[in-house]
Order: sequence, then structure tokens, then C-alpha cells
Amino acid sequence: MQKWCENKMSFIKNKFLKNMRFRALAFVIVLAIVPLLVMDVTLLNIARKVMVQQKMDRLQGQCNILRNNLVTYNYLDLINGDDIEMVAINAELSQLSSMYDGRILIINNDFKIINDTYQMDTGKICISNNVIKCFKGENVSKYSKDENYIELTLPITKNNSNDINGVMLVNFSAMDVDEAMNNLRTRAGIIELAIFVVVVFLSSIWSKSLVRPFRKIESTIEKISDGYSDEKLMLDEYSETEKIGEAFNHMLERIRKSDETRQEFVSNVSHELKTPITSIKVLADSLLMQEDVPPELYKEFLTDIAQEITRESDIITDLLTMVKMEKKTEELNIVQVNINELVELILKRLRPLAAKQNIELVFESFRPVIAEVDEVKITSAITNLVENAVKYNVMDGWVRVSLNADHKYFYLKVSDSGVGIPEDAQDKVFERFYRVDKTRARETGGTGLGLAITKNIIVMHQGAIRVYSKEGEGTTFNMRIPLTYINGQTVKK
Repeated sequence: MQKWCENKMSFIKNKFLKNMRFRALAFVIVLAIVPLLVMDVTLLNIARKVMVQQKMDRLQGQCNILRNNLVTYNYLDLINGDDIEMVAINAELSQLSSMYDGRILIINNDFKIINDTYQMDTGKICISNNVIKCFKGENVSKYSKDENYIELTLPITKNNSNDINGVMLVNFSAMDVDEAMNNLRTRAGIIELAIFVVVVFLSSIWSKSLVRPFRKIESTIEKISDGYSDEKLMLDEYSETEKIGEAFNHMLERIRKSDETRQEFVSNVSHELKTPITSIKVLADSLLMQEDVPPELYKEFLTDIAQEITRESDIITDLLTMVKMEKKTEELNIVQVNINELVELILKRLRPLAAKQNIELVFESFRPVIAEVDEVKITSAITNLVENAVKYNVMDGWVRVSLNADHKYFYLKVSDSGVGIPEDAQDKVFERFYRVDKTRARETGGTGLGLAITKNIIVMHQGAIRVYSKEGEGTTFNMRIPLTYINGQTVKK
């Protein structure tokens, strides 16, 4: 457990806390900045459209006033004259063009430019889509963002008539819009930078608060690795961390129980292995201390020594079996087995043992059962159950074994008329080296590993086992095993 805690502590220090704080900080920054940037782009686009529209409306109003003067004074008819009105209108055209940094073209119905405020294309022909549309009665207002200009077309009609006999084509620069947008963008950038600094500052504070519960985890793991195994983790900052704390404490409790079980197991193994050796040494020393020992006594002592050696061998064999089954790489040799015939064979082997106590062995089979199991291991499990039912029985008692099945499982029940198991011990009978009656276990020669091995075998088959007992009335073990091995290994026919 100490090594595990040290590894977890190192992981939290070097990886988890740093990454979590960085990710929390980055997440908040992104969560705040991305919408801000999107809003910035959106608002700037809206601001540009508003500015352009306002300028177009202003230009449209100015051009309409000038166009009305052109219509009022029949400008197209007086273009070559020197009337005061003509001079005044030309001055207005030049003034408007200069004011908005633009160019104004007056085009007659022959598409001829009769006035150009730039004095460049006067007398030339101007045929464009916008001019043609305007002659058809469709006013055109256009803004080119790439070329940065605004274009307007206004029809010139004859006085007191709706007939269009000319077009005023206007091109104005939109540079002032760009300048205004640049100023606005600069101010927006300053505001965004200020918001970014505030967000980073607040996010840093928040990220520290976020990882504070995990600092407690780190501190707790350090204490546990230093030997304070009773330390518990208390996290009540958030409901989520509270659940993490509960899960962590539950995990620590399981680790502590596992460590206690391991220590108890080592202690039991040491005791079980030492007991036969102690007996052998006592018997051997007794023989060595005596002179002229009768052959009968030699034979008696050597018989006892042989029995202790056999007991030692049985314990070691069961231990090796237990260790082998607990390895994750342990595989089952799955075959199709006739469970009815298997149980009958096991009972046949155990009848001589039952006969010594005049115990009746009864087998009840309700239907033929064929299942996919590891024949060797399942034989060992059933044998352990029936053998225990015989060993821990009373004289002239009985053992009943019943077999049944449905579409998914087969069920084996082993009942006896034995001494029974106390209620407070029924949850412990599958633990390694646990014995209800140690004196009787010594007499029967048990190692204390039989039921633990049995349960492991059943679990390996994805099955389950339960015990029901009452002191003085007997014990029943119910075993359930799937008919089809569900891990999908190849089944031998």
C-alpha cells in the first residue's frame, strides 16, 4: 500500500495537479476570450455597416438636392451655356465632389459624359450596368469594401416630367470609414486586453481554488505513505469533490482491509507450515533422547511423522493451487462435461470415507446436464464441498447432493446433517485458513483452504456460491454455474 500511495502522490504532484490547474486556467480563458473575440468581430462588422449606411444616406441626401437643382434648371439643355445658374450648379458639383473626396459624372441619354468633376472623361461614352439600370428607373447604391469606395446613381428627369434623360453617377471615397474603423478597432483592442488581464487574474485565483481539494488528497497520500494509515480524506468544498473524497476513503478502506488480510494470511501460512514441522521435531527429539527404543514405539513415532509430513505436503499443495488460481493469466481448459456422470463419479470415490462414519450419500438428479467447464477444477470444487459435508457430519448422518438446471445455469446443492456453522462465521468460511472449529479441523486433517479454493474455481467459471446453515441442524451449499462458458474460449468436444 505504501508503494501504491507513493506512486499516486508522485503522479498527483508531477502530472495531475499541474495539468488540472493549467487546463482549468486555459478553459476559463478560452471560454471568456473566444466569445469576446467573436463579439468583437461581429460588433466591428455591424459598426462598419452602420457607418457605411450612414455615409450613403448622407451622400444620397446631398446628391438628391443637387439632382433636383439639375432638373429644375434643365441642366442637360443648358450644359453649353454660360448662365449664372449653370455656373452655380457646376460650382456645387465641384464643391460636393471636393467635400467627400469623390467624382461626379453627368451622363445624357446618349450615354455621353457631359460633365466630369475630374475633367478627365468629358465627351466620352460611359456604358455600365449601373448606368443602364438607372436609365430603366432603378437607383443603384453600392459599397465596395475591397476598393474602398461608394457608388450612387441618380436619374435626371425633365422638368415636370418623369422621363429620364440623364444620369448622375457619383463615386465617393470610403477612406474615412476605414479610419473610423481603425480607431474603433484600437479602442476595442485596449478594452479586450484589459478584459483579458482581468480574466487571467480571476482564472488564476479560480484555478487555485479548484485544485485546493486535490492538494488535500496529495497531503493525505503523503501522510498515508509516511505511515499514518488511519488518515481519512475530508473534501466538502464541492459536491463533486465530496463524492471523490468518499470514493477515495472507500478505496483506502479496501486497501487497508486487503493489507490486513494479507498480513493475516502470511501469519496463518507461517503458523500452518510451522505446526507440522514442530510436531515432527518433537517426535524426532523424543526418539533421539531415548535409548533402546522398542521397535513398536519407533514405528508409532515414524507413523506420526509421516502423517505430519503428509499434512505439510497437503498445505503446500493447496497453497500452490490457491496462488496459481489467483493469477490473472490462469486459464481454464474448457470442455463439454456430463455433470450427472461427474457427480456420480465423485460420490463413488467418497463413499468409503462416508462409510467410516456410517453416513448415507444420496444423489438426486432432476435432468441431464451438459455444461462447458474445466473438468479438473470443477471436480475439485464439488469434491471439496461433498468431502467437507462428510468430515463435518455426525455419526449415522446423511449428505444429499441435488443437481438441476434451467436454460442458462446448472445448480448443485450439497446438504448435510452435520454440526452446522454459527451465523457470525458464515461470511468467513470462504476465507483462507478460516476454521469454525479448529480442534475438529485438526482431527479431520483439513488445511483451511478447501472452501477458498472452491469459491475461486466457481468465480473463474463466472458462477456463484452461497452457504445456509444452522448450528446443530446441518449446512447447505448452493452452487450456480453457467451452462455455457461466457468468456468465449474454444470449447473441446
